[in-house]
Amino acid sequence: MTLPMSDPTAWATAMNNLGMTPMGIAGQPILPDFDPALGMMTGIPPITPMMPGLGIVPPPIPPDMPVVKEIIHCKSCTLFPPNPNLPPPATRERPPGCKTVFVGGLPENGTEQIIVEVFEQCGEIIAIRKSKKNFCHIRFAEEYMVDKALYLSGYRIRLGSSTDKKDTGRLHVDFAQARDDLYEWECKQRMLAREERHRRRLEEERLRPPSPPPVVHYSDHECSVVAEKLKDDSKFSEAVQTLLTWIERGEVNRRSANNFYSMIQSANSHIRRLVNEKATHEKDMEEAKEKFKQALSGILIQFEQIVAVYHSASKQKAWDHFTKAQRKNISVWCKQAEEIRNIHNDELMGIRREEEMEMSDDEIEETKETEESALVSQAEALKEENDSLRWQLDAYRNEVELLKQEQGKAHREDDPNKEQQLKLLQQALQGMQQHLLKVQDEYKKKEAELEKVKDDKLQAEKMLENLKEKESSASRLCTSSQDSDYPLEKTLNSSPIKSEREALLVGIISTFLHVHPFGASIEYICSYLHRLDNKICTSDVECLMGRLQHTFKQEMTGVGASLEKRWKFCGFEGLKLT
Repeated sequence: MTLPMSDPTAWATAMNNLGMTPMGIAGQPILPDFDPALGMMTGIPPITPMMPGLGIVPPPIPPDMPVVKEIIHCKSCTLFPPNPNLPPPATRERPPGCKTVFVGGLPENGTEQIIVEVFEQCGEIIAIRKSKKNFCHIRFAEEYMVDKALYLSGYRIRLGSSTDKKDTGRLHVDFAQARDDLYEWECKQRMLAREERHRRRLEEERLRPPSPPPVVHYSDHECSVVAEKLKDDSKFSEAVQTLLTWIERGEVNRRSANNFYSMIQSANSHIRRLVNEKATHEKDMEEAKEKFKQALSGILIQFEQIVAVYHSASKQKAWDHFTKAQRKNISVWCKQAEEIRNIHNDELMGIRREEEMEMSDDEIEETKETEESALVSQAEALKEENDSLRWQLDAYRNEVELLKQEQGKAHREDDPNKEQQLKLLQQALQGMQQHLLKVQDEYKKKEAELEKVKDDKLQAEKMLENLKEKESSASRLCTSSQDSDYPLEKTLNSSPIKSEREALLVGIISTFLHVHPFGASIEYICSYLHRLDNKICTSDVECLMGRLQHTFKQEMTGVGASLEKRWKFCGFEGLKLT
């Protein structure tokens, strides 16, 4: 771009905006105060994104900094900036992948060469489509060039130095929607999606666990190796997997059947080992359960001893000698110990109930006796607790009487601190009354527990009586059934035909043998009967025919190798004999 020599101001402004030291016509640097009206110094960063005659874009400007647009000089035209106080020109929504702009407000005498001259500084122009109505469409090579072109929206253009209306116009630059831009954008998006899928596939393959080693193909050598591994307990699982793969592949044939049978047989021999291992683990588990039960019972015994110590300490002969703080601590400790003991006792009872489910009837009776003894011991412990609570009540009553006596003495003596003593005594009385109420509630609870224990004991006794009655009735039934077996046997033995089914069989066999006067073998008879019923047994038929000697008879027929037993119907002869 060439500027007239008589316009040094525009040249200095452009150089200053580029961040270069302004040079004079002869190449001498112009001093900083070369133009006071500009108010700029050298080295100031550029404030306009476009320079006249240059196709470069300086670094982006912060959004809060106002952009000062300047006059742009071209060869054939001049662009004047819009009024900075006016609002920015409106634009439509940017289409995806937009590389085409709409330029309106062109002068009537504007040619395509002037359009190229103005907009080629924004970037490489691919195509221009000019209309007769003072507008055109310009397609750039890249998307960012559109933003540069939008910067020119609002500029007034003047061709040369003419002020004629046909040589001036106000540019309006906006986004334009083009099919080519949309197609290129979609192609780019598809390419990015392919790259993303490829990257994900590579990442998945990198994170995928390695494949298991391939199973070797069957051969005689590999078969012997697998057979040896099957005998080893540590390598058994690997060898079984190989054997399973071979069988599923179809490696079993007539030649290799014996080898596979031996491997299957060695795999079967491991079943005994596995059963033994399970038995040992079950035995270890039972031993651990027994140890836990013994340890729990030992802990429970110690808890009972500790609770007994607390109960003995709470009796009146020892309780009166402790202070209030000591009594409070002892009662708290006693409650905690009783709660822990009850928890352990419930746990032990739960273990015993589980064992009862697996025991026989005799063992159940023994455990019931132990339960009764446990219930009796609990009832005794509750009685002791009730006695100790009664003693505590007596002790509290004595303390209340003593306090009342002291209060009466204080009234008589008329001490100066009489009011304070009265307040203290009243507070002590209230505390004693509350404690008495708590003790009474505990006493009622213990009595309810004792009644519940008694009810449980009565129920257990009733269950024992019912079991004894059931055992006696069962023994009577056994004896009566033994006595009643004899007449039944006699009646059954009296008649050879025991059921209606056997009578039907006799009729069918008689009809069959009547048609065969020379007799028939038992297999022949049964083959005929199987057509009628598949469930008929040959031995049952032969036994039935053997019982009816007057109806059927068995004869030996044939000579040598053709000798066989045949059954014949002799019912007509047997009728005469009977």
